[in-house]
Amino acid sequence: MKQVMRRTLAAMAAGAILAAAGPALAQGKVLRYVKNGNLTILDPIWTTAYVTRDHGYMVYDTLFAMDENNAVKPQMVDKYTVSADKMLWTFTLRDGLAWHDGKPVTAEDCVASLKRWGKRDTMAQKLMDFVKDFKAVDAKTFTMELKEPYGLVLDSLGKPSSNVPFMMPKDVAETDPFKQISSRVGSGPFIYDDAASKPGERHVYVKNTKYKPRAEPPSGLAGGKVVKVDRVEVIEMPDTQQQVNALIVGEIDMLEQIPHDLIPILKKDKGVKLVDWNPLGHVFVIRFNHKVKPFDNAKIRQAALYAMRQEDYLKATIGDPAYYKVCSASFICGTPNAVDAPDGILIKPNLERAKALLKEAGYDGTPIVLMQSTTLPALTNMAPVTKALLEQAGFKVDMQSMDWQTLVTRRTKKEPADKGGWNVFHTYSVSADALNPISNAYYAANGDKAWFGWPDDPTMEKLRDQYAKETDPGKAKALAAAIQARALETAQFGWLGQWYGPGATRADISGWLKAPVPVMWNIEKK
Repeated sequence: MKQVMRRTLAAMAAGAILAAAGPALAQGKVLRYVKNGNLTILDPIWTTAYVTRDHGYMVYDTLFAMDENNAVKPQMVDKYTVSADKMLWTFTLRDGLAWHDGKPVTAEDCVASLKRWGKRDTMAQKLMDFVKDFKAVDAKTFTMELKEPYGLVLDSLGKPSSNVPFMMPKDVAETDPFKQISSRVGSGPFIYDDAASKPGERHVYVKNTKYKPRAEPPSGLAGGKVVKVDRVEVIEMPDTQQQVNALIVGEIDMLEQIPHDLIPILKKDKGVKLVDWNPLGHVFVIRFNHKVKPFDNAKIRQAALYAMRQEDYLKATIGDPAYYKVCSASFICGTPNAVDAPDGILIKPNLERAKALLKEAGYDGTPIVLMQSTTLPALTNMAPVTKALLEQAGFKVDMQSMDWQTLVTRRTKKEPADKGGWNVFHTYSVSADALNPISNAYYAANGDKAWFGWPDDPTMEKLRDQYAKETDPGKAKALAAAIQARALETAQFGWLGQWYGPGATRADISGWLKAPVPVMWNIEKK
């Protein structure tokens, strides 16, 4: 009876949230969708947050895109050529590309967009190290001249996840990349409706009726982006039980992620179906701040890694072994670059080794600030596990709880932890982001240009350069193994297990594409 009452109250609360979203519930061409976190930042180049990346895919378009077989295909580009010496790339845009305000997309827009992306994304930064110049040849054609051949040009331009090289109008793309844009104008299949949106409650996107999709059928993030609904309402509903109840009673149409303990409830409901939209899954990560004490000391970072045990995290966050995998390889088990880490590190704790390293490093017992996200279900239980493991190793830990958007903002701060900064936090990546040491942002070690935590390791950067130039798969895998070994040697970051989880829709929803990103085109509501 208590369970029924709890579910009834949760459903009533969900209904109140949806009632505030407007009268569109009864309209068959309106798709109501709940994501795994709240959207507060709308610049997908300024942040790597996945909710912002997903907003980007609604509003913007990309030059290239990755299909369901991980092959990079043209998207906004109609054709491209490469010179015989591999030094000059020429790109021509396809016909019919227009911004939401009606102006045509130009080559100058694309050059400015690539330059802004190139200053923030770690894979883009490596590409830009090889770029001599961009030049707009005419309204639809631009060139990219390289200093020397680079083997990951298309992989970079077609990277599927954060930061995605979204194209923006030139005047928007010329915004300082370390400041957020204020414009919402893109050329993508949806238009952001500022007037109908209310951050904290809902974000509304309407079909871009002037968007011209490619002629090919959709595949992953590539092919024709055919929108089959008139409007998408992203409802912000933080309580997971409310989300599930709202889906069961038909008040929402889709859920991006289901807490694993609630999957059995949805499996039993005939009005709901589970969708494995990201079969490659995700990987958990622990990230240290290399700029401030105590994790500016490699031995102290190493001590932390020696305290880790992946299965503790996976049991606490996922629970069901059917949805997780213990894996010591940072480049995702079952993929070409996967190499097991030695000595059971991250799999079996060595607390004595951890304590010895802390003593060698002179750790003085100052508490480390561990940021805990409380609003992403997949992350909520990560920090408590870390606190327990680190304390067993001899650390003192100050776990500070906050919502994900606060964490995303605070992780940009480089001040000491006692002055508003931080020492360590957890996140996760879609596995598609982690397949090689260039796309995997956590491997960048170029100091202030690196991802949050800002490791500075010239040896790592030289290894990554070698990988970027290597065309032989066998030699590339050997370099990936050396790069992983270097990351463990310096304790640059830790990978804490792979996990999988379906989304869920009402039974009358179809067309959710398999991709590392949940996209809203091709989805049909009958």
